[in-house]
Amino acid sequence: MSTQSQNRLQPYLSPAGAWAVALGTSIGWGSLVVTANSYLLKAGPSGSMLGIIAGAFIMLVISRNYHFLMVIFPDAGGSYAYSREVFGYDHGFLNSWFLILTYLAMLWANAASLPVFAGYLAGDIFRFGNMYTFSGYDVYFGEFLISAAAVVISTLLCMHLKKLTGKLMTVMAAVMVLAVSVCFISSASHGIAARPSFIPGKAPLLQVLQIAAISPWAFVGFENISHAAEEFSFPLRKTFGILCAAVVSSALLYLMVILLSVSASPSGYADWLAYLSDYGTLEGVRAIPAFFAANHFLGNTGTAVMMSALLCMIMTSLIGNTLALSRLFYAMAKDGILPEKYADLKDGTPYRALMLVGLTSVLIPLLGRTAIGWIVDVTTIGAVIIYGYVSACTITVASRQNDHTEKATGILGLGFMILIGGYLLIPNLFGSGSMETESYFLFAVWALLGFIVFRRILRKDTERKFGNSIVVWIGLLFLILFISQVWMSRNTMDATASAMSSLREFYAASGVYEGEAGMIEAQMDMIRRTNARSLIMVIGMFALSLSVLLNNYAIMRRRAQESEIQLGQMKNIANTDPLTGVKSKHAYSEKEREIDKLIACGEAGSFAVAVCDVNGLKYINDTYGHKAGDEYIKKAAMMICRIFKHSPVYRMGGDEFVVFLSGEDYEKREALISGLRSISEEHIQSGEVVVAAGYSDYESPKDAGVKAVFERADRKMYECKQELKFRGARTR
Repeated sequence: MSTQSQNRLQPYLSPAGAWAVALGTSIGWGSLVVTANSYLLKAGPSGSMLGIIAGAFIMLVISRNYHFLMVIFPDAGGSYAYSREVFGYDHGFLNSWFLILTYLAMLWANAASLPVFAGYLAGDIFRFGNMYTFSGYDVYFGEFLISAAAVVISTLLCMHLKKLTGKLMTVMAAVMVLAVSVCFISSASHGIAARPSFIPGKAPLLQVLQIAAISPWAFVGFENISHAAEEFSFPLRKTFGILCAAVVSSALLYLMVILLSVSASPSGYADWLAYLSDYGTLEGVRAIPAFFAANHFLGNTGTAVMMSALLCMIMTSLIGNTLALSRLFYAMAKDGILPEKYADLKDGTPYRALMLVGLTSVLIPLLGRTAIGWIVDVTTIGAVIIYGYVSACTITVASRQNDHTEKATGILGLGFMILIGGYLLIPNLFGSGSMETESYFLFAVWALLGFIVFRRILRKDTERKFGNSIVVWIGLLFLILFISQVWMSRNTMDATASAMSSLREFYAASGVYEGEAGMIEAQMDMIRRTNARSLIMVIGMFALSLSVLLNNYAIMRRRAQESEIQLGQMKNIANTDPLTGVKSKHAYSEKEREIDKLIACGEAGSFAVAVCDVNGLKYINDTYGHKAGDEYIKKAAMMICRIFKHSPVYRMGGDEFVVFLSGEDYEKREALISGLRSISEEHIQSGEVVVAAGYSDYESPKDAGVKAVFERADRKMYECKQELKFRGARTR
């Protein structure tokens, strides 16, 4: 293959490949673990399934928004490209900043999950070379090696075997679906007694809403084919069906895993709730409920089948996120956000961008599973921001096109994201907090880093593409302050809970009455409610201050635009000749200064100056009056403009005009001047307008400025004037 870069990404993804990439990216390790330790323990099997179905409906709305924008903006970069095109480069950067965090977190989480599952299923085989403990997690060199190897393999596949990777993704997605289906059907054939269907003591509707609110995490990644829109080997109109198929497939897999996880419990446990409540203390296949159920119904064959599904889930997620990130980096490099080298293509593949993804990810497992878990928590907020941007872009573009259906789906999608964002960002308002305290802090730090990176972009932005939307940065500042406030609130609540726990243990050891221990719980609930009310008040004040600030800014911006319009109108008046409508002498002076600067820098290029003079104007004025003279001048200007269609014409005053010839007119300058002379010679006999003209080329380095070129052209014009006089034309 050629090693030279190509101009565009090369198509390779079939509809089946695109479905596999979308499904494989959205279904990772979490489908086997989070369903057990989060979904089921929050809402039970019925609440989890209803929440997943509600979440799937939300994602179908988002799928429609993606399809609408993908057809209009079929470029690499996905939602980054959409927000850039619709709202400007500042919005594009902000969108891409959270896209990067979201995809990187999912990639890192799946890479780090390999040693965890290996520990469950193969014991301590990879637990050698204990290096250190980070946030309570022991980091082993052996576990780091297996995670790093998975990152390297997925990166190399995407770099060198792109077409094979697309087919491999299709095979792995099919294996994943088939394996889970086989184990689920086996368990269902024995009957699934999913009791209790909800978590006792909690409102069922609230349980369903809790799962629906974190549903973006369950599906995030299904949209990553939008980054590869340039690489589809099929019409873009098919993307909606592909996205819907991926969302529905993901939802069905989650539903099967949920039912599989509650279909069997180890001996000693009364039901699935008792089993999962003891989840963190178990080892081996019992530590993964879906694996235990498969083993329970199919023996070692079931374990092997689920292991094949697990490996396919992890590898498809690694490859899918690597592909999405590399295309995002490629698009950002083309726009100057990243260094230009990351936009280089080799055989239609952004190989440098892929290398950047691999290098960014290969060392991350050294942080340990706990820290990566904090980062993964942030992906739900990232998904809300990304999907919110896509919905807002849909509303804007559909409004411009007067497309009410697409506008409605955009409004619906944005409404869902606002509600989910409120649930995620305001802990204790709708129940217990949805993220770890450290995750709020990491989100604020990432947003702050965005400010720092944007400053670097501004310094290198010679084209002035960035820094035009102050609203973006006021909004980001508000988000940082808001998230920091939430983090401080959560930190205080954690400290309070720890203190209360110590008091509870003290009273228990002292033989305190059970009623007094209950008083501690009541006090803790009161503190939570007070904290939630205080947080809402602070958020309300932040929001009100921000709205007033933005309103004031809008007023100042409108006034500035009005002033700019007035200045532009004044400048246009100064640069336009009022009689003929061509450019004025003032405009000529500005043009002369501009070209003189280019000449001084050696960057002037090729151009010529034509000087034109109207013959017989004094005779017209003296004989017929100045009004007739003005009409004569206007006819002369129209005649000159018709000849020099692609060049600016300037009236220097009275009967003299100057033309700057460049581009097409420069290439045809001799023919244009000859044509003007021929018309003038014909007009001598008919009594119409006669114009004498001469031109001269810019000669580098002989000419120090435009003046020298003008003077040569002026002399040639006078020579033409004498020739026309000899042929019978009137002079002044």
